[in-house]
Amino acid sequence: MTREEDMNMMMEIENPDEFNVHYLRIYYGKLFPYTDIHKWLSYGHDGKHPGCDDFYFGRREFSFTLENDVYLRYKSFKTASAMEDAIKANFPHKIDIGAVYSVDPDKRHAYAQSGTNVFTPVERELVFDIDITDYDDVRYCCSGADVCSKCWPLMTVAVKVIDSSLREDFGFKHILWVFSGRRGVHCWVCDAKARRLTNEQRSAVAEYFRVYKGNENNARKAALMGHSLHPFLARSYVDFLKDFFEGELQATQSIFSSKDKYEKILEMISDEDIQSELREKWENAARSSLSEEAISRTRWEQLKNTLHSKKQKAPSLRMCVEEIVFTFTYPRIDLEVSKQMNHLLKAPFCVHP
Repeated sequence: MTREEDMNMMMEIENPDEFNVHYLRIYYGKLFPYTDIHKWLSYGHDGKHPGCDDFYFGRREFSFTLENDVYLRYKSFKTASAMEDAIKANFPHKIDIGAVYSVDPDKRHAYAQSGTNVFTPVERELVFDIDITDYDDVRYCCSGADVCSKCWPLMTVAVKVIDSSLREDFGFKHILWVFSGRRGVHCWVCDAKARRLTNEQRSAVAEYFRVYKGNENNARKAALMGHSLHPFLARSYVDFLKDFFEGELQATQSIFSSKDKYEKILEMISDEDIQSELREKWENAARSSLSEEAISRTRWEQLKNTLHSKKQKAPSLRMCVEEIVFTFTYPRIDLEVSKQMNHLLKAPFCVHP
């Protein structure tokens, strides 16, 4: 792109604060890391050593979302330069990455005509998708796609929990976390053994992380079964969730500071007498000069002390404190994204208007 072309393009951008398709031309013309993306997704199959698969990258599926939501699937490129040429020719609004297939995705119809089902996914990173919008019932600063410094720590603790388990429980080492481009984070587990997991094995890994039950009308979202926590959940609680809940979350969200907030938490307590006892105490408390954060911390301690003093009489209360903490802080993963090899996920570094 020449200097004159740059100047002409900038003149076409009337409002620099709004998205403009000409930004795509600048970004994909000058900034997008084509070589790095190719090197990453080649996994050593770059033609530089004996035994490498020269066609490996060319069997990777990409998809482009163009202007007016035109969607192009099963794009494939033999080289980094071919990928670069295609992106610069289309300037996609979004790029997604799919699986490595048994044959070139772009030529799948030719193989289909042969009558043999040879077009199947053979490798794909194990991926996870976490969106801040799934936390709207436990964050009070933002909603929808909006995010700020008060609620983003929910994403941070989610990354810590999942990353720790992927490394310690499953032995994975090559893990890439990236901002999803709008409202959350994506995880790409790139180890060879992760890329070769079957759909059944991916489902098993995804279900390992499930703790939420019910739906948006169920106040008790985290269902912790048994008399004690699974070792992974116990480690997550001690290492990450408990301190985050009692520290940063109380400071930023003040989740007990008003009736509409603490009522959601009281509904998670199965014993109606305890609900009433705490509700009466908080409703009758004299107006305090304490900050919302201090009020929230005080009420949390009162709730914990009340539950601990009575849980011997009511076994159903045994895990109540932990369930409240998990409901507010445990990662809310879109599990379906992780279960299928052919599921596409937004490419790191691509623009998402």
